Amino acid sequence: MLDFVQQLVSGVALGCVYGLIALGFVLVYKATEVVNFAQGDLMMLGGFFAFTFIGMMGLNYWVGFAGAVAAMALFGMLAERVVVRPILGYPQFSIIMATIGLGYFLRSIAGMIWGTDDLKIETPFSQGVLRIGSLVLAYDKLSVIAATMILCTLLYLFFNKTTLGTAMRASSENMLAAYYMGIPVKRVVSIVWAISAAVATAAGVLLAPITFIHSNVGLVLGLKAFPAAVLGGFGSIPGAVVGGVLIGVIESMAGFYLAEGWKDVAPYIVLLAVLLLKPEGLFGLHVRKKV
Repeated sequence: MLDFVQQLVSGVALGCVYGLIALGFVLVYKATEVVNFAQGDLMMLGGFFAFTFIGMMGLNYWVGFAGAVAAMALFGMLAERVVVRPILGYPQFSIIMATIGLGYFLRSIAGMIWGTDDLKIETPFSQGVLRIGSLVLAYDKLSVIAATMILCTLLYLFFNKTTLGTAMRASSENMLAAYYMGIPVKRVVSIVWAISAAVATAAGVLLAPITFIHSNVGLVLGLKAFPAAVLGGFGSIPGAVVGGVLIGVIESMAGFYLAEGWKDVAPYIVLLAVLLLKPEGLFGLHVRKKV
């Protein structure tokens, strides 16, 4: 039973990271109907920025965390302005290829600047455990879960209780109607990309105590986060987080209880099973088409 609880907590912690990356996929898609396949690489770049501020420049962890989030928010706006906006309106395939190209570019630049070695960020939660009887839970994993809950609460309040959040939701529902109602759609889309990059950076920094940062970590985790977004219902913000947690828990349990090799396969088997039964995802809206 203790092993089960420990694996569950580990899976939830890893799933929270997947969920935050998936959240970035969903935010961009809802605002622009663009699938940003560079989302995982934005997380990777944010992790390297945090390592630079905290590990190389010696800044306080929280200051470095905030600096990395702010820097990547600006980078997200820049990426939208330079890479995506000029080709909006072109076939979706063109935009998808542009974001894939952006991901390759970011991985190459990160390798040239920070090298190919695995790097780790020391955090206030890297050491120490919480003991509940015979149960031992690491602070680093609990911190990821707590931070994800706080971040999701803040995003919920932002999107539902602020004027800018309302404008973003309106743009995601109908961009043309929002434009006619006086909403600055282009600015809103840029801010959505900034938030998406900031959330990805938070995921990268939170991931640091659990695993190492390297130039390909974004590609690996992005391939896990995208199915999480699909599982939750692509376009559903709560679904992205829930889908990420489910993927993380399934992966953790499969790695512990099943034979070697099932860890990476089991989440995709569950994803296929869910989509066969509920094609729109767990939280997606079901749309019936008249034949």
